[in-house]
Amino acid sequence: MQIPKAILFDLDGTLADTAPDLAAAINVMRRNRDLPPTPYEHLRPYASAGARGLIGAGFNIRPEDPEYEAMRIEFLNHYASAIADQSTLFDDVPHLLNGLDALQLPWGIVTNKAMRFTDALVPLLDLKQARCIISGDTTPHAKPHPAPLFEAAKQLAIAAEHCWYVGDDLRDIQAAKAAGMYSIAAAWGYCGATEPTHWNADLVLHSPLELLEILRSKHLA
Repeated sequence: MQIPKAILFDLDGTLADTAPDLAAAINVMRRNRDLPPTPYEHLRPYASAGARGLIGAGFNIRPEDPEYEAMRIEFLNHYASAIADQSTLFDDVPHLLNGLDALQLPWGIVTNKAMRFTDALVPLLDLKQARCIISGDTTPHAKPHPAPLFEAAKQLAIAAEHCWYVGDDLRDIQAAKAAGMYSIAAAWGYCGATEPTHWNADLVLHSPLELLEILRSKHLA
């Protein structure tokens, strides 16, 4: 575990608790179909999987199903209309980011969220001080492909192997490993259907402050 020169973060489920607004968009769709709402506790683990995961959880519809694409567009439109009604940063994330600034460690965001949503959400969550923001359509490939992480490293002018990447989904860890970055599973996030301990991450952390403590200890060593 070398001292990193930059820290990169996933957005949904890692820095920000966006599941309430994502789940609300699904339940607007269900209400419009005269269906009862899907319990939030059922939808929350799928928040990091985007439209694919949430439509699957809310309607049992898969991307290969003929009705999926129209439902995906409907879901995204509902989400865009109320993108930050309930979304907030996770507890202690502001303290973590302030700590990184104090350590003079640059940090950025690499998300699979499309740019139209990232650009709208980031200022509302007061994350615009990020040194780079890479969305799911910034590069031709989204995670788990390493291209977004390589683009972030390029924008920071820091070699990928000197960056750490923190995320709450298996795809985040796969992307980090493919990019040669130190991979950290954010177990405080949504994490999907599998346990972060099964992802083969370099490190599993249960709170943002654990990461800050590690970084402070390495910088003071």
